[in-house]
Amino acid sequence: MRSFDYVRARTPEEAVEAFTDRPGARYLAGGTNLVDLMKLGVERPTTLIDVSRLPLDGVTELPDGTLRVGATVRNSDLAAHPLVRDRYPVLSQALLAGASGQLRNVATTGGNLLQRTRCSYFQDPGKPCNKRRPGSGCGALDGVHRDHAVLGTSPHCIATHPSDMAVALAALGARIELYGPEGARTVEATDFHRLPEEHPERDTEIRPGELITGVLLPAAAAGLPSAYRKARDRASYAFALASVAVVLRVADGQVGQVGLAFGGLAHRPWRARVAEAALLGEAATPAVFASAVDLELAAARPLPDNAYKLPLARNLALDVLARLTPAPAPLPPRR
Repeated sequence: MRSFDYVRARTPEEAVEAFTDRPGARYLAGGTNLVDLMKLGVERPTTLIDVSRLPLDGVTELPDGTLRVGATVRNSDLAAHPLVRDRYPVLSQALLAGASGQLRNVATTGGNLLQRTRCSYFQDPGKPCNKRRPGSGCGALDGVHRDHAVLGTSPHCIATHPSDMAVALAALGARIELYGPEGARTVEATDFHRLPEEHPERDTEIRPGELITGVLLPAAAAGLPSAYRKARDRASYAFALASVAVVLRVADGQVGQVGLAFGGLAHRPWRARVAEAALLGEAATPAVFASAVDLELAAARPLPDNAYKLPLARNLALDVLARLTPAPAPLPPRR
């Protein structure tokens, strides 16, 4: 590992100033992804700016019912928080599906959003990867791509985003709070991560020097039936082959509100806008669910070894939608 400088920031303003003054700097919170990439030689920061002790470790209910989650809240604490478990079970379930208990005790909300792909070509400096070194090619296209993306790919990259938490945030319609040299702003969770297109090296819409300060969970989704389900190669500590997060409100047999997002299928959490539009206002029946999900997945462009992800994701989505749909009221007894 190369040598680097270390700075501990006490405020977001101090962190951003330190970053701006030091080309090649990186923010460090839990370090569960960044430190691994440094060991592999993928990340080579000149300075680590420690933001783990910033006053961003609380979960606060705002006057309008929005729940604000600070960027340094640990994943294990967020999953166990009573307001999150009661109002946003999909988020609690997604967090508990990610990593191991030891890692969840260290990993932070902001760091979870900024983790980079686990593609083996990206993690090996000896292999071609446009995300790591633009213009070098994508080794996965003609190589090992069983775990790779089937939606939103480009000729330059077919990597998937690894976060479980981010999939739940997409389905919930959460917003990301940022602070940087130009001040504070918020970005929709669904717009925060980028598709690869011509620049796969750019994972997110975060600007140079910006720091995630929090996540806003909308009041409109609070208390609605929601769930997260994940398929993986082993029962614990494995990234999703496919996953689904669903927020669903059914009234009088019709879909009144829906948020649906897939994980493990794309370069970012995939908000299923086509399926949502097909479901809204329609009867909450298995046939309608199947038709909507099929419309969404029709845009997929699988490769030979990852085509299995489509039926896998379809079955996960249909199962969760069915589980969240209330049973019809029994018919009155005959007189």
